[in-house]
Amino acid sequence: MTTTNDSRTWIITGASSGLGLALAEAALKAGERVVGTARRADRFDALKAEYGDQLLAIEHDVRNTPAATEVVQRALDVFGRVDVLVNNAGAGQVGAAEEVTDDELRDMLDQHLFGPAAYVRAVLPHMRQRRSGAIVQMSSQGGRMSFPAVGSYSAGKFALEGWSEALSGEVEPFGIRVLIVEPSRFRTGFNASDVLNTAAQDATYDEVIGAVRTNMAEADGIQEGDPDQAALAIRDMLGTPDAPLRLPLGAEAVRNLTRVYQRDLDDVRKWAAVSEAADFPGLPPAARAF
Repeated sequence: MTTTNDSRTWIITGASSGLGLALAEAALKAGERVVGTARRADRFDALKAEYGDQLLAIEHDVRNTPAATEVVQRALDVFGRVDVLVNNAGAGQVGAAEEVTDDELRDMLDQHLFGPAAYVRAVLPHMRQRRSGAIVQMSSQGGRMSFPAVGSYSAGKFALEGWSEALSGEVEPFGIRVLIVEPSRFRTGFNASDVLNTAAQDATYDEVIGAVRTNMAEADGIQEGDPDQAALAIRDMLGTPDAPLRLPLGAEAVRNLTRVYQRDLDDVRKWAAVSEAADFPGLPPAARAF
């Protein structure tokens, strides 16, 4: 398939599997160019054989934050532009707060916050100069809600979402869009035993999170989400002028986030008098720039 000089160029981290792969294939099929990263470049062999020079495969672990600049520079050297950055690389982790070690918790932050942040910082000068571009942050429904056994994973995704919400306001004046994607369960390798991280188990918590551990493992291969449809939805949103900042993906994400937002709104309203009583009396509302 041939490309044109004005076709989009994507950087997609973790593009050799899951939603990253689905996005890469959708872009390549559309005649666009993809810079795909993975921890092992040979995982792109099949795509490379099919799409040739449309695909630039780079071996990179997203936790190696200094190397993000090198990836972006290679994309610019080869394709001359970067239109879309998709921060997709990452993995899940199961474990109660007491089970997860400092190193395991930091690993979640490295993959889901510091890695994406490094790529954003590396690509923004180019996007600002062109006054266009899009940054897609692959979060999770677990970036807006959490439950026992997934706290360390949600910590990274919650952090990514807060950082990205501020980022959106910072880059909008330069013509750059931010889209935070919040998938529920999709038919990827996320829940596979060799992908999903599991902290050393403490029997004390078996009755509390044992069912969650089992459910996370048993979901592998039966997830209801279709990665190809997810990729199409994301591509559609990038072409939608009034697209939201956050895009829940999958019916489960819609149900869960609707329930969580309503619960939290109900709590704010229920306890508003207690909250408001903490202010000095008689002062006008604070003046804010946002």
